[in-house]
Amino acid sequence: MVFRKLKIFLEMIRVEHTVFALPFAYVGALLVHRTVPGWRELIWLTLAMAGARTAAMSLNRLIDRHIDAKNPRTSGRALPRGLLSVVEVYVYTLLAFILLGFSAYHLSRLAFELFPVAVAVLYFYSYVKRFSALSHLVLGAADGLAPLGAWVAIAGRFAVPAWFLFGGVMFWVAGFDVIYAIDDFNFDRQNRLHSIPVRFGIPRSLVIARWLHVFAIACFLAAGAFLHLGLFYWLGVAVAAVLLVHEHRLVTPEDMSRAGVAFFNLNGLLSILMLVFTVLDVFWPVKIF
Repeated sequence: MVFRKLKIFLEMIRVEHTVFALPFAYVGALLVHRTVPGWRELIWLTLAMAGARTAAMSLNRLIDRHIDAKNPRTSGRALPRGLLSVVEVYVYTLLAFILLGFSAYHLSRLAFELFPVAVAVLYFYSYVKRFSALSHLVLGAADGLAPLGAWVAIAGRFAVPAWFLFGGVMFWVAGFDVIYAIDDFNFDRQNRLHSIPVRFGIPRSLVIARWLHVFAIACFLAAGAFLHLGLFYWLGVAVAAVLLVHEHRLVTPEDMSRAGVAFFNLNGLLSILMLVFTVLDVFWPVKIF
C-alpha cells in the first residue's frame, strides 16, 4: 500500500522532470572552484534539489487541484481522481521542505539562511497565473535557483557568474514553458487564467519564447566569459543553441503536435549535455581566449 502510494506520488510530481534543473545545480557547483566538490557536498546538494523539486511540484498540485479537476489535460492527475488525499500530499510536501532545509543546513550557513526565500518562491509560483502572465518567468526563476543555490551552497557567497547561470536557466525554462502553455490556451482563456499565450496570442507567444531563449544563451555565454571557461564549455553552449533552434522549428502556430517532444526530450537533453560539456571543461580545460 505504501509503495503504491509512493509510486502514484512520484508520477504526480513528474519526478522525471528533475532532469531539467538538477544538471544545472551540478554545473553551478562545478564552476565555483573548477573542480568536483567533495562527496558530502554532492550528496547534500542532490538531497536539497530532491527536496526542492518535490516540494515545488506537490505544492503546485495542491494549490491547483481545483483547476486541474476542470482541465481535460490534467483531470487525470492523482488529486482530482482521489488517488491521493490532500492530507497525504501535504505530509509529503512538509517532508520535502524538511529535507530541503536539513540539506541546506549541512551545505553552508548562507544556504540555510536563504532557505525561507526558496520556500517563498516555490510557494508563490503556483498563484502567479491567477493574476499575471509573468508566471513563466517566475517558474524559470524557481528553476534558476538550482545553479545559483548550488553556487551559494559550495562557495558560501554570491558571485556575478552565478547570477548569469541563474538568468540562463530562468530564460530557458520560461521559454519552453510558454510553448507548453499553448496546450492550455483555450482552457486558460475560458477560466480567466493568465499566460503569455492568453495575453499575446499563439503566434506572438512563439516569438516571445524565441527571444527568451536568445536571452538564455546570452546569459550562458556571459557566465563562460566571466569565468574564462574553455573550449568544451563553449561547445556545450553552442549545442544548447542548436537544440533550441530545432525546438522552435518543431512548433508552429499551425502545428503544435510536436510540442511534447520540444518540451521534454530536447530540453532534458539540453540540460544533460550542458553538464557533460561543463565536466569536460573542468577536467580538460582548453583555453581559447
